[in-house]
Amino acid sequence: MVKKIEEMGIGRPSTFATMVSTVQDRNYVSKETREGVERAYQLIEINEGKVSESTPVENTGAEKNKLFPTSVAYLLTDFLVKHFGDIVDYKFTANLETDFDTIANQGVVWQSVVKEFYGPFHAKIEAADDISREETHGMRELGIDPKSGKPVSVRFGRYGAFAQIGHKDDEDKPAFASLRGDLVIETITLDEALELFNMPRTVGETDDFGVIKANYGRFGPYIQYGKKYVSLKEDLPEDVTLEKALELIAAKEKFDAERIIKTFDDSEIQVLNGRFGPYIWNGKKRGKGQKNITISKLFGDKEPSELTLEECKKAISGKIKSKTAKRKKKAKKKVVKKTTKKASKKS
Repeated sequence: MVKKIEEMGIGRPSTFATMVSTVQDRNYVSKETREGVERAYQLIEINEGKVSESTPVENTGAEKNKLFPTSVAYLLTDFLVKHFGDIVDYKFTANLETDFDTIANQGVVWQSVVKEFYGPFHAKIEAADDISREETHGMRELGIDPKSGKPVSVRFGRYGAFAQIGHKDDEDKPAFASLRGDLVIETITLDEALELFNMPRTVGETDDFGVIKANYGRFGPYIQYGKKYVSLKEDLPEDVTLEKALELIAAKEKFDAERIIKTFDDSEIQVLNGRFGPYIWNGKKRGKGQKNITISKLFGDKEPSELTLEECKKAISGKIKSKTAKRKKKAKKKVVKKTTKKASKKS
C-alpha cells in the first residue's frame, strides 16, 4: 500500500504511516487472514499423442495478514467519486503536493492556491444537502427468498452492513442479519445472504451454561451463553464445536472471576481489577473525557473488597476528594540585590 502511495506521488514519507493507520481506525479496511475456497477445474493434457482429462481441485483466494476493503469503504468510495470526483482523484492530491512545494519556495501566494480550491469545493458541499439519504445506504437487491417469496437486499446501516428479507412497510417485520467480515455489499450473492439467516446456530447445551449459540455480530463472530458473549478469534460460527466453545467460555469465566472484586445487590456498580489496579465501575460505558475511579487515589490503603455501596456512590458523584493530590506551592520570588561599584578616587 505504501509502495503504491509513493508511486502515485501522494503524501510524504512522514505521513505514510498515518494514512495507513487512519483507514484502519475508520474501518475502511480490515487486516485479515482468509482461508480461501476450493475450486475444481477441468485439465486437458496431450502426452505422446494421447489426450487425457482430469478434474483437479485448487484452493483460491487464500490470503494471510492482508488489508481488505470493508463495505464502508466501497460505499464511501462510490459516493465520493460520484459527487466529489475531482477532489478524490489521485492527481488532485499529487498536484497539491507540488503546489505546497511552490508555496514553500515562495513561488506563489498561498491564499491564491486555497481560493482556487475552496470556491468549487464549497459549492459542492452546499449541493450535497439535496442528496437523498437512501443513496448513502448503498442498497442492492439480490433476489427473492424461496421460503417467504420476499425480496432479499443488502445495505449499509448505522451499525454496519446487513442483509434484509422483506420491506419495512410489510405487515410482518423484515428479518435482518449482519454481514460477516469476508462479505461486502458489492459482491455478496443471494445464496451467501440467505446463509446468514441460518444464524444464530445452536452449538450445544450444558447444565452449567444452558444453550450455547454461535453468530455473527457487528464486531465479528461470537459465542453467546445466557447474557454473556465471547469473541471467536479463530473459528467460524458455522464450524465451532461444543468442545471449543466450552474452552472459550471457561477462559472468560476465569477472567471475569479474577476481574470482579465486589458486586452489590440491586446495583450495577462494581469494584473491579484493572490494568492500573482496582477501580470502581459505575455500570455504564465511559463517556468522552471520563476516567475510571481508581480506589487507591480516593481511599488510600483501604481494601477494595471492604468498600460499601454508599462509598462507591460518593466516589462516582465526586464527593470524595483524592488523597494523592498534591497542592502546588507558590514559587517564592527571588530577590535580586543590586550592587553598585564605587568609583575609585585617583590620588
